[in-house]
Amino acid sequence: MWKNRNVWIILIGELIAGLGLWASIIGNLEFMQEKVPSDFVKSLILSSGLLAGVLMGPLAGRVIDQSRKKTVLIYSSAGRVVSVIFMFIALATGSIWWMVVFLVLLQISASFYFPALQATLPLIVGEKDLLQLNGWDMNVSTIARVAGTALAGLILVYSAIGTLYLLSFVAYIAILLFTFMLKIPKEESQRTIQSDENTKKGSGFKEVFPMLQANLSVKMTFILSFIPLLFLGSFNLLVIKISELQDSAMIKGMIYTVEGISFMVGSFAIKYIGEKWSIERILFVCLIVIGSGEMLLYFAGSSFLTLITFALFGFSLGCFFPTVMTIFQKQVPKEFHGRFFSFRNMLDRIMFQIVLLSTGALLDFIGLQFMVLVFGAISVLITSYYWLQIRRGGVQIEAEQI
Repeated sequence: MWKNRNVWIILIGELIAGLGLWASIIGNLEFMQEKVPSDFVKSLILSSGLLAGVLMGPLAGRVIDQSRKKTVLIYSSAGRVVSVIFMFIALATGSIWWMVVFLVLLQISASFYFPALQATLPLIVGEKDLLQLNGWDMNVSTIARVAGTALAGLILVYSAIGTLYLLSFVAYIAILLFTFMLKIPKEESQRTIQSDENTKKGSGFKEVFPMLQANLSVKMTFILSFIPLLFLGSFNLLVIKISELQDSAMIKGMIYTVEGISFMVGSFAIKYIGEKWSIERILFVCLIVIGSGEMLLYFAGSSFLTLITFALFGFSLGCFFPTVMTIFQKQVPKEFHGRFFSFRNMLDRIMFQIVLLSTGALLDFIGLQFMVLVFGAISVLITSYYWLQIRRGGVQIEAEQI
């Protein structure tokens, strides 16, 4: 795998783009803290971009399945470059509305880019290398998150917020240039041409539902993959609130760093854990840890317990997501990859939006400590319910040769 130039192009490109992405995320949080006092309004602003991504999901799925993956990656990368220009306008005018335009364009680009990337990975490596590549792809994204947030914090100390978006702008240009260097095998175009007529008949996501019904392993994994979104969808607002609760700006960077490092450890460890544990056991243990960790944030006033909790989150997610992605890439037919990953990303955005709005409202009305108890209880109850359903129904969640 490491002799494959496409692997290096994607991983290096993801590292550079991730630095820019997290620099802009920290910039967004800083900008909103200055301009928007209400947590609920903050969540509405962040959800505006997610809504745009949701609306573009069906179109993105069809385009990805009917087009060359490289072409989709190039155009969506160019869209991210253009989006940052509107954030420069927001900074110059002090207007939150230009930030909304920036978020909308960025999420529209992401609705094409990430499903296309997920559909590209099985085309550049063999199936035996997919779990390892998924793990490394997520590790690189996490390294970028840790380095990006640390660098962003340093920039905010010594420079203006606009420098963060300048970093994002340069990074997005770099990933665009790296994408031009990709050489995806010719089989990709042949595969998409062969499935083109079938894709057109499918009219968007219609053919995804029968495929899910026919593959119980994919269907159950698909449902379970949404449970961690209760944590992930509230992550940024949680970090802001914990920072305010502890009256510490430093805790933001520490949380991102600890969670990110733990995620990388989990992504490395999953290869060895998978040799001893069944896929089913890995998924459910990770979900229980995540739900329990949410409830542990009731004690978020303690810096030590907060960091321990986010370390548990990171490790569990680092094990969970590479496993889930590998199951999908192996068991979902390749002619469905574009539509399936777009459909999943669309539902991700819907869930993110629901969780984001709920988080903002709950933080305003019941506060951080009671909110995390609610989220944790929901996560544990849903996980327990599906565990019992699997045991009673005899369904097994497995993926060949993981």
